Amino acid sequence: MSNNTNNTNVDLAYRRRKSAEEMKHHVISFALMIFLTIIAFVAVGSEKFSPWFVVPFIILLAVIQVILQLYYFMHMNHKGHEAPKMFLFSGVLIAALTVLCFMTIIWW
Repeated sequence: MSNNTNNTNVDLAYRRRKSAEEMKHHVISFALMIFLTIIAFVAVGSEKFSPWFVVPFIILLAVIQVILQLYYFMHMNHKGHEAPKMFLFSGVLIAALTVLCFMTIIWW
């Protein structure tokens, strides 16, 4: 095990502080995702909104949740994950372009 300093108490305190901070971020993002899910259920269950609003709204909430899950729960906010980020986001770009192309071909 390689220490940054010769004082193991300082390293242990630093790791505990970082772990507590990361856990706080996980709990906050989890609570936010639960809140977004409740909003989606309310939007679908309420008959005040038209389907033309509800469907894009739910898709937007889903995209926000995917970003939160990738960023916090898949640890994409940490250093050293640049290559997986690049492959993931390039895959998302290719998928979005493919869907856009097929929608354009079918509808026009």
